[in-house]
Amino acid sequence: MASSARYPKNIRAIAAALAERYADFDHYNLKDPLDELLFIICSTKTPESSYRHTFEQLKQAFPTPQDLAEAPAEYIAKPIFAGGLSGQKSKAIRAMVDAVTDRFGAPTLEPLRDMTDRDAEAFLTALPGVGKKVARCVLLYALGRQVFPVDTHCWRIARRLGWVRRTQKDGHCAPRDADRLQSKIPPELRFSLHVNFVSLGREICAASNPNCTACPVTIWCRRVGATARASRQKRLHANLKFAAGPH
Repeated sequence: MASSARYPKNIRAIAAALAERYADFDHYNLKDPLDELLFIICSTKTPESSYRHTFEQLKQAFPTPQDLAEAPAEYIAKPIFAGGLSGQKSKAIRAMVDAVTDRFGAPTLEPLRDMTDRDAEAFLTALPGVGKKVARCVLLYALGRQVFPVDTHCWRIARRLGWVRRTQKDGHCAPRDADRLQSKIPPELRFSLHVNFVSLGREICAASNPNCTACPVTIWCRRVGATARASRQKRLHANLKFAAGPH
C-alpha cells in the first residue's frame, strides 16, 4: 500500500465534493464479470443511450453464456448493429468467449473471484482486445476489487488537477501512466473517484470548453488557475499597450 505522503494533498476533499455531487453513481455497470466485459465491449465508441440498449439486445438474442458461445460472429453482429462497429465488436466477443471457454471449460469468468488482483488482471489483459482499462473495470465493478480504471475522463481530470502529467507526445494515457495514477489514489477511494470522475467528465469537465464555473472541484483545478493567470496577463498586456498610447 502506498504511503499517504504519495497521495495528492486535496484528494479526500475532492473525493468528498464529487461524492456529494454524484453519489457514486455506477453508470449501470454489472456484477457478473462476463456480462460486465460484454457491456464494456458494447460501449466502445458508443453513446450511453445507445450502448445500454445494444447490450440488452445482445442478452435477448443470447440469453445464456452458452448460447453466445455457440453463435458465429455474424450472428452476434445482428443484435448489436445499432450500437455501431458491430463487425469489430462481434469478432471481439467471439474471440473473447472462445479464449475464456478454452481456459475455464465454459463461457464464464467466475473463476476470477478466486484469483488475486494481479492474476485476474493478467488473465483479462491476455484476452483478445482487452487492455488494462477494461480489465480494471471488470475487476472494479464485477469483482469489487480496489483498482482504478483510467478512462479518458479520469485521465483528463487527473491531469487538470495536477495529480499526473502526460508522458506521451499525443497526451494519451500509457499503461505505465495508468499504474502511476492508480498508485496515487487511496484504495478505499478508487471506486468513488472513478465513477464520479466519469460523471464529472461527461457533465462538466469536457475535453474542450469545460464548464468550470459549475464544477464542484474547480478550486483545486490547476487548469483554472493557469487560465486565470493567462487571462490576467492578457489584460495587463492590453492595459500597458493602451497606457503607452500610439507611437
